Amino acid sequence: MNLLTIIAIAFGLAMDAFAISIAIGAAYEKPAINHAFRAALAFGFFQAIMPLTGWFAGLAVRNSIEAYGHWVAFCLLGAIGCKMIYESFKIKRVESQSNRLSIPMLLALAVATSIDALAVGITLSFLLAGSLVIAVVIIGVVTFVLSYVGVYIGKRFGHFFETSIEALGGLILLGIGTKILLEHLFF
Repeated sequence: MNLLTIIAIAFGLAMDAFAISIAIGAAYEKPAINHAFRAALAFGFFQAIMPLTGWFAGLAVRNSIEAYGHWVAFCLLGAIGCKMIYESFKIKRVESQSNRLSIPMLLALAVATSIDALAVGITLSFLLAGSLVIAVVIIGVVTFVLSYVGVYIGKRFGHFFETSIEALGGLILLGIGTKILLEHLFF
């Protein structure tokens, strides 16, 4: 798996955290720098930790299903991509009575948006020939930056882009899963 593919996966995974960050920015009348930083830190941290966890889980079953790894990657990335596209069309409401983002709520959002990264970590255990550390750092940094920026985009533009961004992330993951399968079948 090359660096460009890892970066594309990072962007695909970060899209749901980016969409939630936009919602955070839109929900709070005056999001402060600490809102953006806390959201970015939480989302980036969990998006980086979950693939690492998935990697170790994938290694546990790798020998049993290694011959079908490309199919596992295709199915997992395809399912995650379809789920993200489906969820992008659901009506989401973020209601807030205060300008305070609670830590428990933020952590719950960070874990919820990073579950997909766990499945991607399983996929990486079958496909990644390079350094896992590089992939984890890229995923975490991309998510951090997009989440930080997302809070300010939400403050400025509200929910205008939120659903289309999450759908784009799903399409990216679907495309990568298809690419992995096609490369295995035809090259």
